[in-house]
Amino acid sequence: MRGRDVIRWGILGCGDVTEVKSGPGFQKAERSALVAVMRRDLRKAQDYAARHGVPRAYDSADDLIGDPGVDAVYVATPPSSHCELALRVVAAGKPCLVEKPMALDHAECVRMNEAFARAGQPLWVAYYRRALPRFLLVRDMLREGAIGRLSSLRIEVRERLASPDRAGGWRFDPRAAGAGLFFDLGSHSLDLVDFLAAPIAQVAGFAANTAGAYGAEDVTVASFLLETSVPGTGEWNFNAGHPHDALTLTGADGVLTTPIFADTDVVLARDGRDERHPVRNPPHVHQPLIQTIVDELLGRGRCDSTGESGARTARVMDQCVAAYYTDRVRSGI
Repeated sequence: MRGRDVIRWGILGCGDVTEVKSGPGFQKAERSALVAVMRRDLRKAQDYAARHGVPRAYDSADDLIGDPGVDAVYVATPPSSHCELALRVVAAGKPCLVEKPMALDHAECVRMNEAFARAGQPLWVAYYRRALPRFLLVRDMLREGAIGRLSSLRIEVRERLASPDRAGGWRFDPRAAGAGLFFDLGSHSLDLVDFLAAPIAQVAGFAANTAGAYGAEDVTVASFLLETSVPGTGEWNFNAGHPHDALTLTGADGVLTTPIFADTDVVLARDGRDERHPVRNPPHVHQPLIQTIVDELLGRGRCDSTGESGARTARVMDQCVAAYYTDRVRSGI
């Protein structure tokens, strides 16, 4: 798309995630415009379009994908439809950004990547933390040797058990989400490990339902080894009495701790003292990632969150919950 002045975007599934996190980012990114949105309920799509100043609204995915005024498509539906919709986008010869997690499982991710590779079209995944200032700072500090050679990592994500009303949503339904909240939230932390340190080469994980409040897993733990032979551990507990959120990177000379979800400080512990870095998120957290995609389409940059990196994260998550869902299938649950 080199030579084009503006990349014109269409959104499939203009739901809650697009209201603040992503939708305005397509309008506010440099040389980017949001020109069409789609939702199965046309009135809701039209309402979104009216509130956000979007020219066109559809109730058909194919109509939006086929719109000649749409250059690239953002798929913001639940994961169960990501593969199907992305394949329709690439069949139309257009680039695509899909929400995370990339698909229901790694096999679907592979199918998507193969289709886009055959068509010579790019595919990206909305792991927007890769472009946020906080994590770019952490990556730079690691590269500059702020903690010396990295020797281990620890992921800790804990939240209180979801209320019955909240647990009725698609994020808690493995048929729509691939698993439970581990896929929805845990995917961000595993993708960050891939981005900040190195891809995960080996993983052993276990999942359990400790509360019985819904059918999906509510606690997952994992041990993993990076391609650089650095070991790590992860705990994603959604039945915890006290919320906690941290990625801890330990090196030979210090420790870096960053929140994964909270908008709080990065802390460097070194030489007996703590050094705080107050980095804050932008108003529309998808916007920096969207800018990298627009820049790549215009031939002046590159986006790091690709279908290949998204598939790596999917493979790790699949292995963490495989035994839990195999046992449930065998027992008829």
